[in-house]
Amino acid sequence: MPRGRYSLHDPHDHTPLAEEHFHCAPGPSGWRYVSQLTTPSGTEPDSASRQGTVTGSVDLTLDELGRPIRLELHAADWQVRAAALDGVTWVRTDPTGTEATEGNVPAHAFTGTSPAFLVATARLLRLTPSADAPATRVRLVAFTDPVLAPRTLDQSWALIASETHATDNGPLTVDEYRVTALDTGEQHAVHIAGDVVLAAPGIELEHLESPPSVFT
Repeated sequence: MPRGRYSLHDPHDHTPLAEEHFHCAPGPSGWRYVSQLTTPSGTEPDSASRQGTVTGSVDLTLDELGRPIRLELHAADWQVRAAALDGVTWVRTDPTGTEATEGNVPAHAFTGTSPAFLVATARLLRLTPSADAPATRVRLVAFTDPVLAPRTLDQSWALIASETHATDNGPLTVDEYRVTALDTGEQHAVHIAGDVVLAAPGIELEHLESPPSVFT
């Protein structure tokens, strides 16, 4: 069961946004990822504390095909519960808890700032590595911070390389994806090993206590 910590920052000006303390694991019916988001290191009055104030959480469960069968997000007292149902369906609750709004769109899955969504999309698409393979288009609903506002977007994903590296814990296969935002044409690289994101815009893996899980 991989357990560790990501640091999240603005991919444009590198402003620290949060730290995400996570653990994840595959199971007989799919994969689950659970995390807490905290204020970045150094922003707390007592910066000697290893973990700052909790600001949100992520709880994502995929089925064996990579579909999101359960998603629960918390941020700034906002809450989202969602799943793949007639496309994707969600309920978003305001901070007072007195009102809730429902949404449904014909999309494939969800995305957001958490590295969990990159692993989930890669798992859903299950691409074959090829430098010249055509990209696969995917429609996602993004829940944007700080109020978890939903936004539908289209991306294309291509697995352009897959390399195996020798480590002290055995071979480690790293997949390099090229992800394109279809509304702007902006491209970026995402590197994933098993169920851990090694590098992506706005994401840095700061600590990992055990090797990534290997999907079968």
